[in-house]
Amino acid sequence: MSGTSVIQSRRKALPALALSSLLIVLSSPLHSQQSEGMVAVDKQTMQALLDRIAELEKSQTELRQRVAQLEKAKSGAPSPSVTSTAGAIDSSSRNTLVVAGISPSSQPAEAAPSPKPQEQPGPMGESDHMDVSRTALNIRGFGDVGFYGGNQKGQTTSFSLGQTNLFITSNLSDQVRFMTELVFEVHSDNQFQTDLERILLEASLNDYLKLSGGRYHTAIGYYNTAYHHSTWFQTATERPYIFQYEDEGGILPIHMVGIQASGRIPSGNLGLHYIVEVGNGRTSDPAAEPVQNYVDENGHKAFNVAVFSRPDAIPGLQTGFSIYRDVLVPPDSQKITETITDAYAVLTRPRFEWLNEALLIRHTRAGEHTYDTPAFYSQISQRFGIYRPYLRYQYVNASSQEPVFPQVGLRTGPSVGIRADATESVALKLQYDYTMLHRQPPIDGKTCVQLSMCAPTAVAVQVDFKF
Repeated sequence: MSGTSVIQSRRKALPALALSSLLIVLSSPLHSQQSEGMVAVDKQTMQALLDRIAELEKSQTELRQRVAQLEKAKSGAPSPSVTSTAGAIDSSSRNTLVVAGISPSSQPAEAAPSPKPQEQPGPMGESDHMDVSRTALNIRGFGDVGFYGGNQKGQTTSFSLGQTNLFITSNLSDQVRFMTELVFEVHSDNQFQTDLERILLEASLNDYLKLSGGRYHTAIGYYNTAYHHSTWFQTATERPYIFQYEDEGGILPIHMVGIQASGRIPSGNLGLHYIVEVGNGRTSDPAAEPVQNYVDENGHKAFNVAVFSRPDAIPGLQTGFSIYRDVLVPPDSQKITETITDAYAVLTRPRFEWLNEALLIRHTRAGEHTYDTPAFYSQISQRFGIYRPYLRYQYVNASSQEPVFPQVGLRTGPSVGIRADATESVALKLQYDYTMLHRQPPIDGKTCVQLSMCAPTAVAVQVDFKF
């Protein structure tokens, strides 16, 4: 039976009860000969009937409120018909009691306030488990395509797809954030690869302490933390050779899986900051995946400490240094202690850019010789309208007996180019590389990952975009 049917049935029952009460009252003079005990019984009966009527009225009021609540939930607005009917019934009930000539003690002169309806618990939905408004993903996309050619034997000029990068973030709370970089790229085998280049859970406790865990770019020097996976952010077509990614022939541990702490150092106008990292170092096996994402090959953990300054007196200036240390265990070889020291000074402003960075890679094999590999780059650019011409010079000098990357040798030379920001979302780049190569093993130009690493002369035309 529906709530409306119940109301109609009880509405019909109330007049009948009131009429019965009235007949009993009117008939009392006709039976005056009855004993006083009988009159007392009739009064008790009448009181019981009136109490019952009051109870039914209260029940009926609650039922009407419940029906109105259900109708409001269904239609989104209160039902005026139910409200007006409830008022009419309340008025009729009060008039009936006055005609009866008796005011029951259980019924107050004014109608009792209706109890506040209780919300009925419903089935638990998805919104009860997750606040969608606070955990929605924010996605930005970046990509590049290009035309490349070099004079290395076996190389061909080719149109090439670069990286397509989905930069995904989600604010889990006011202090906790998730972020990742999902990159789709193609290498010399023409096969697509998908990599989670960065995946981090960050908690910002205050200005002096931010904790992160996951896979991140090691804070070795400046370039690796200033420019992540997307050529859109950088001026040139490619990163400096010493900061090339591991799977593209780079010589540094660009990525690390572990934990990181960073923040400000109380220093006034000096603007000092720190970064401390501990995690899995790079693999010692050149044939294995260079980043140890799941299992570390040894129990020794790599660590890195960086300190930098952003003084208020010189806007855009940043200077700093970092020290990275790890232990490598190459196959069929003794342990190698790896120490990477980096120092830099950069000036970056909206129209002017000057980057200078130098590092020393030291590999010491137990009981044997120490091998030092110095490297540096310097890059300068000035913007004129939508055009930004730039010049970069870089240098790497590794021994041919170097135990970790003996194929590097001596690489030095300039790169010159120009970037034109055609729109807010599209940039065109033209770059020419001239590299002097010494102590190089034979190179197959068809399998070279980066032209600037293989060809003495290379030309690149690149289109960068964001979406």
